Amino acid sequence: MKLTPLELMTKLISFPTVSRDTNLPLIDWVEGYLGSHGIKAYRWPDPDQPHKAALFAHVGPWEEGAVVLSGHTDVVPIDGQDWSSDPFTVTERDGKYYGRGTCDMKGFDALAIWALVEAQTRGVKHPLQLALSFDEEVGCTGAPPMIEAMQPVLPKGGPVIVGEPSMMKTVTGHKGGQGLRTHVIGHEVHSSLLHIGVNAIMASAPLITWVNDTNVANRDKEPGPLAAMFDPPYTTAHIGMISGGTAHNITAGECDFAVSFRVVPGEDPQAWCDAYTEAALQVQSDIQAIHPDTRVELSPWFRVPALVPEDNGAAEALTRQLTGDNETHVVSYGTEAGQFQEAGYSAVVCGPGDIAQAHQPDEFITIEQFNAGHAFMEKLLARLQQG
Repeated sequence: MKLTPLELMTKLISFPTVSRDTNLPLIDWVEGYLGSHGIKAYRWPDPDQPHKAALFAHVGPWEEGAVVLSGHTDVVPIDGQDWSSDPFTVTERDGKYYGRGTCDMKGFDALAIWALVEAQTRGVKHPLQLALSFDEEVGCTGAPPMIEAMQPVLPKGGPVIVGEPSMMKTVTGHKGGQGLRTHVIGHEVHSSLLHIGVNAIMASAPLITWVNDTNVANRDKEPGPLAAMFDPPYTTAHIGMISGGTAHNITAGECDFAVSFRVVPGEDPQAWCDAYTEAALQVQSDIQAIHPDTRVELSPWFRVPALVPEDNGAAEALTRQLTGDNETHVVSYGTEAGQFQEAGYSAVVCGPGDIAQAHQPDEFITIEQFNAGHAFMEKLLARLQQG
């Protein structure tokens, strides 16, 4: 039995695929549903996380150049959020569908699955592919191995449409991202003797100040033409969580946090990580002068390449024809579009919903936007059926 887009979204959202948890029940269900309609799906299980997998499939002529509909299956946590209804049950009220992932981005995933089944049922003269990744919400780490795994299994796709919420506008550029985990190891003593100890939390303060100073300096610079398209029009650095210490009267023995950079296209993300590394080495030198066993350890966290506007890009041309949108749009969040582009695909971001609703309590997608996504898929199918 074929399900409607709303029924598909309702099913997908019923799986609580928070990034820290498994997505296999969802993947199992999608694989089975596609199989029931004669579509063979392929999965890439993560060898380092056996409880997670990506899934991809191809319908239509077995040839290169397929339109690729790409989405992620994971969602952010609901911890500490005050929801008016069950986050993992789609609830309709006031012209909106509420639920975790309705906007980001199981609404698009449902539409993409619907379109794949319709393409199989109706018959298309040009191919269509589906790509569902994992761990997007923790740094887009699941998409690169999925993209690599697709290459020897499916014919190489052509234009990629990443369905992150863009209000169905054609987004041709987004910032890149790169991050470093920071582990500061201090030397514990009673806080009354802090002059002979090293408080790892206090030692981390210069690095947090460095992040703040970097943002101020970037804000005050004149942006280049490409950077000026973004909001804000400069590279930003951010620290969102910090932990450390064992008691108020003991100098903290350890401190952990991570710094992330959202980098405008044209700038090298690694250069920002290198600058931060220099600051960390200076902190390490300072604390080792007090006690030799102290140190600052840095480790890679994530890397997401920027989506760079293309000259005569196939994905841009396709989505503009389907949406009628001829304006220029860029966003400051990152997606797997930059990763597809880096792998040799033409890519854009275009999906239903407003990014402002992503990650929020009572996350929603308006029915109007969901229907606009449905209309987009209908137009795409009509195009794929043309000779």
